[in-house]
Amino acid sequence: MIPSRREAFRFWLKLGMISFGGPAGQIAIMHREVVETRRWIDERAFMQALNVCMLIPGPEALQLAIWLGWRLHGTWGGIVAGLCFLLPAMLILLALSFVYAQY
Repeated sequence: MIPSRREAFRFWLKLGMISFGGPAGQIAIMHREVVETRRWIDERAFMQALNVCMLIPGPEALQLAIWLGWRLHGTWGGIVAGLCFLLPAMLILLALSFVYAQY
């Protein structure tokens, strides 16, 4: 079942806000939500994508999020998934850094 773009956007934004625990925790959350709960993709495709993401250099959780977004909604889906995965944490850290620098 392919989600609507709005539903996928809300999911990626939520994941970006709650993802913690490093790549292992982020990948576990993605697996539980995308494969088990929402059934957007099957186990075999998820594991194949995860294996490829572990082989290529870079952050595998981000790469997996981008691949899942691309698989569900094409190029724009991958871009949105990647941005929603990164931006919330980046903005929170920026805000905390600003507060720290002020006090």
